[in-house]
Amino acid sequence: MPPVALTIAGSDPSGGAGIQADLKTFHQFGVYGEAVVTLLTVQNSVRVSRVEVMPISLVLEQIAAVLEDIPPAAAKTGALGSAEMVRAVARAAAAFRFPLVVDPVMVSKHGLPLLPETAAAAIREELLPRGTLVTPNVPEAEALTGMTIRTLDDMRRAAERICEMGAHAVLIKGGHLDTGAAGATDVLYDGAEWREFPAARLATRHTHGTGCTYSAAITAGLASGLNLPGAVERAKRFIHEAIRTNPGLGRGCGPVNFHAEVR
Repeated sequence: MPPVALTIAGSDPSGGAGIQADLKTFHQFGVYGEAVVTLLTVQNSVRVSRVEVMPISLVLEQIAAVLEDIPPAAAKTGALGSAEMVRAVARAAAAFRFPLVVDPVMVSKHGLPLLPETAAAAIREELLPRGTLVTPNVPEAEALTGMTIRTLDDMRRAAERICEMGAHAVLIKGGHLDTGAAGATDVLYDGAEWREFPAARLATRHTHGTGCTYSAAITAGLASGLNLPGAVERAKRFIHEAIRTNPGLGRGCGPVNFHAEVR
């Protein structure tokens, strides 16, 4: 049987982010994907105009249905939509017996909030301690820590602070940071060891769903039995190639190439 991975996230009808991106990524890695929908969006490559959060009871019933029949070997969270949803998913995750990747999605690529500012406390206090890995970008790491992040050293200090909040490991993604010759460097910290994952910066507007895709690729690696550094390293190569070979779809910030070669 193939490895199984679960995404607990929002829906993007344009297919570039959310559960659609996660499922495509799982499939590209040879992993059977399952999806629990937390919210619906109205969006495309140029706008997000509506976000509707699912009833919490419906989300919890979806999780229960998956676990009782086809339990995953790893799972991830994406956009959760409200503090109450964050707390409910965190409570459900307490029973997980598999790795959980927490992608603390707060704002869409177009700038529309996908999580109220008041929910940051729920993420810090209840969801981060459930995460095998937390994968914030720089703005999300700033929101979680209250820090200003401008350098790689700032990223390291933020990673330490997030681990102090209870996360087992944190990967801060440096795509938003201008680190000069270091390119787009991501920093992984597990409470004891540091690893850095650099890549050349790519000049393109087509980066819709990169965070979802990256965290899904890591989740697929964990479901397939890779250790955490190995899963991150392979996922970093994949997302870089997916951005580099993007199909150029859409009039705005288009999706990456989900058919990129897995190396």
